Amino acid sequence: MSKIQFTETVLRDANQSLIATRMPFEKFEKILPELDKAGYYSLECWGGATFDSCLRYLGEDPWQRLRKIREACPNTKLQMLLRGQNLLGYKHYPDDVVRKFVKKSVENGINIIRIFDALNDTRNIEVAVDETIKNGAIASGTICFTLSPIHDLDLYVKLAKDMENMGVDTICVKDMAGIMGPGEAYDLIKALKENVKIPIVLHTHSTTGLGPMTLLKAAEAGVDVIDTAISCFSGGTSQPSTETMAYSLRQLGFEVDLDDKALKKINDFFKPYRAEVLKSGLLNPVVLATDTDALNYQVPGGMLSNLVAQLTAQNKLDKLDEVLAETPRVRKDLGYPPLVTPMSQMVGVQATANVLAGERYKNVSKEIRNYLRGEYGKAPGEINAGVQKQILGDETPLKIRYADTLAPGFEKAKEEIGDLAESEEDVLSYIAFPTQAEAFLKARKEKKENTVSYSIKKLD
Repeated sequence: MSKIQFTETVLRDANQSLIATRMPFEKFEKILPELDKAGYYSLECWGGATFDSCLRYLGEDPWQRLRKIREACPNTKLQMLLRGQNLLGYKHYPDDVVRKFVKKSVENGINIIRIFDALNDTRNIEVAVDETIKNGAIASGTICFTLSPIHDLDLYVKLAKDMENMGVDTICVKDMAGIMGPGEAYDLIKALKENVKIPIVLHTHSTTGLGPMTLLKAAEAGVDVIDTAISCFSGGTSQPSTETMAYSLRQLGFEVDLDDKALKKINDFFKPYRAEVLKSGLLNPVVLATDTDALNYQVPGGMLSNLVAQLTAQNKLDKLDEVLAETPRVRKDLGYPPLVTPMSQMVGVQATANVLAGERYKNVSKEIRNYLRGEYGKAPGEINAGVQKQILGDETPLKIRYADTLAPGFEKAKEEIGDLAESEEDVLSYIAFPTQAEAFLKARKEKKENTVSYSIKKLD
């Protein structure tokens, strides 16, 4: 049997999925040396929503957080999630900003950058992949897994081959909604292993209860790395349990290099924190349960809860079944985009607007217009020509990559933020989240000034 390696997600996706990325650095600082010697392939610890959450809610500098993790974990690869040309946000950034962000991420401690595009438009990951490789880090080209009439094995194999030709070091299949079944996992991983020569990684969630079975069948098909979460932060909307998967795979004859004693120490360390967030309400037990609605509606759990919240706010929850029926129709009109951020929100909002207005596409969001203009990338399938005409009129959608129309942005942002920025990293924080970063940098400056003033008074 082959060797299976593990990426631990407790520092990023597990805590993002269960407690909205609200875990402060101080809550995991002391366990970092143990995480470093547990035998993981990598620790996913940055990117995704961590950056936004550090600035907006935790009062932390995300770059400093990364440097401190790097210092405490010298022996294990650190990994981040990057939304291609979107970086960590919801709009496309110019190439100079993307290159600078990737370069600084590697300089500050990142070894693996998992790079995806919400539409699987490989043009939108090329620059990030190129810069990752140039800076000596591992570029993991990422396929967003979804189910639709056009998303089949041939399409996924073509995407993987395109990424391999681009020069990526590994291919990751990202099942963000936890809707990949064990049969689909076996067939897809087998097809990828037969068609590309680089390692294959699988990322899924336990949302629908399929996660552990999906990972086991992927292992049988030859997957090289799987994403898991330490057991007390696993399950539900998080990943399958690290210890459970290690135990199961060893029993089936696979080689697993994880240190079980270290895993126990890590899990014992996080148990009191789990109790703390359960007690405070930050961890809602609902997200730990199995929710099969995503299998029935082909709508990710987060998207479903957004639809419910949206309809409840307008006192129209009785329209939920109509909205759920309209969602796949809107998705088909838009060329079957994967239901991942930001497309899941955009499709859900439009389906709701169509139902509440009693007329399809009477009210259309700015984001949907921009999508039809080609600002998010190329749609996976064919867009409904009638809908496009109704919304855009005679306007011709972009044929080129949207980032090619954007002027360089780093120097302009550097000038805007001025002396609040003490480093290029600060400028990048400002570019990614202007309002939150500016507030954070102002607070930091005031704190330093007050400290200096207090020191002078003490000397006097």
